Amino acid sequence: MGIKVNNLSNSNRKVVNQLGAFSVIEYEKDSSVNIGNAQVEYFMGKMGVRRRQVLVNLNNSAVTVQAGSMQWMAGPIQAGSGVKGVGDLVLKKLKSSVTKESTVKPMYSGSGLLMLEPTYKYILLLNVGEWGRGVTIEDGMFLACDQSVQQKIVVRSSISSAVMGGEGLFNLSLQGTGVAALESNVPMEELIEIELDNDTLKVDGNLVVCWSSNLDFTVERTTKTLTGSAISGEGFVNVYRGTGKVLMCPVAPTKSLYDSTSSMAGKAAAVKSNTFGK
Repeated sequence: MGIKVNNLSNSNRKVVNQLGAFSVIEYEKDSSVNIGNAQVEYFMGKMGVRRRQVLVNLNNSAVTVQAGSMQWMAGPIQAGSGVKGVGDLVLKKLKSSVTKESTVKPMYSGSGLLMLEPTYKYILLLNVGEWGRGVTIEDGMFLACDQSVQQKIVVRSSISSAVMGGEGLFNLSLQGTGVAALESNVPMEELIEIELDNDTLKVDGNLVVCWSSNLDFTVERTTKTLTGSAISGEGFVNVYRGTGKVLMCPVAPTKSLYDSTSSMAGKAAAVKSNTFGK
């Protein structure tokens, strides 16, 4: 009895990050190509647009993952819905209706290996316990977390935060202790980490990807008057106030460029699927 996985890491596929039970596998060179998509895959790889997967090593433990993320699992691992009853299901539906998260996030428990589906996004592994009372993340970033991590919906301190700041009114907050795996459009090495000690951070635009849940988030004018904001050309800014941490992107990629990249990745995946599926 036992599990032995061969050729999980090789010259093209390597473990690039590890924290707790989570390991990030990156395809440095994707050789599963054909004449129709080889050129696209080549230039995608040069720009860091590569396939990445999360491998979870369960040791009599449990993790919660985004719905539809499981690719394969080996060993005595049981899958459950994580729903504790009708009332819990209704509550989860309400939570999912105000965020971009799935209604039910399955839970996998036991001992063995759990591999998640590949993604072209970057994988951030965070120690939730290092974020004080929790870490609030942008919609659609959640991928997986330890069972010990609680998921709660937090509401903006004011409606203005959602309307004028270009943000949603609700966000997912991960609290407790344990590791969380998040999908990000920007790699960790490019994200800027700012630590606030009873201070204030003002950001022009939606650059922040996650922040300490105990920080007060509002939207404010750059100057005291609307006339002054109009003259300065800045208008409203997102303000994070208190004590905690903030992770933000150095620049915001243009929507057309980002959509083009996603489209290229989708076309490459479609060509590959059609070719190897025959």
